[in-house]
Amino acid sequence: MLSSSSSSMSNSSSSSTQPPISEDPETRNWLDLPRDVTLTILLKLGSIEILNNAQRVCTQWRTISYDPAMWHTINMRNSYDPYEMQFDYLEKMCRHAIDRSRGNLVDITLERYCSDDLLTYITDSTNHLQRMRLLSCNDISEEGMIKAAKKLPLLEELDITISNLSKDALEVIGHCCPLLKSLKFNMQVCGHPQFASDDEAFAIAQTMPNLRHLQLFGNKLTNDGVLAILDGCPHLESLDIRQCFNVCLDGSLRKRCAEEIKDFRNPNAPTDDYEFDPEFDYEFDTAFDYEFDPEFHYDDYSSGISDTVVCDVEDYLGLL
Repeated sequence: MLSSSSSSMSNSSSSSTQPPISEDPETRNWLDLPRDVTLTILLKLGSIEILNNAQRVCTQWRTISYDPAMWHTINMRNSYDPYEMQFDYLEKMCRHAIDRSRGNLVDITLERYCSDDLLTYITDSTNHLQRMRLLSCNDISEEGMIKAAKKLPLLEELDITISNLSKDALEVIGHCCPLLKSLKFNMQVCGHPQFASDDEAFAIAQTMPNLRHLQLFGNKLTNDGVLAILDGCPHLESLDIRQCFNVCLDGSLRKRCAEEIKDFRNPNAPTDDYEFDPEFDYEFDTAFDYEFDPEFHYDDYSSGISDTVVCDVEDYLGLL
């Protein structure tokens, strides 16, 4: 049996051989992550954040930001303050993102600043577009949308929320986009009674037989328009006609909607999950300048971290 002194010495010797516990937690170098992991992380930032900030962090992130796989989806909606960025600056940034996709763009989201020229640039740059969201893009004309629709044969999802487009554009979209399965054609709800019109509803019913999902928030359609859609779109699974106050769901129409549509939102259904304020006009003062330098090089920074650098806006086009 060991004596108490021997046991104490043994415990002391054992504890002295254990490595000291570091007070500082182990730090990870983000540059050591595998390339595909870094690419996945950057994709979660959104296109504006990548172009404006992430690609300026270090040379490695900048190199990854030029990978066409980064630009199969372009989301130019999030992470910007419209009071600080001019719309022409955002359009330049969007064109640069499209160029980086090298013709492989399949999904794009734009908000407020899309023009006919930018829409043409998008459709001329890719033959693979499957999903497009045009949110509050009131500068897009009827002719511009019709021209674009003729170049979108693979389009499956289209969101046109709060715009100046009419049935004419919808008819061309229906004829030229036979694979279209999801359509959102939402209006700005007026605070006073709207005149009734089934023009858009009839255009959808007559040209989009393969629709599965349809949202017509704030539309002017009537019961006749709803009936036309039910007849013309036999595969419809969800129909959202919230705030469509010219629709009066009588017994037969209500029954048919309940029996044929899995997810039906009636005109008076809650709007809590609707992501826009349809009664609010977006008007922004764009008098502020914002510079974007897509070609700034970081190779001279041994630390791999850049200082904040901007270029003169007049030099922008010369850098592309």
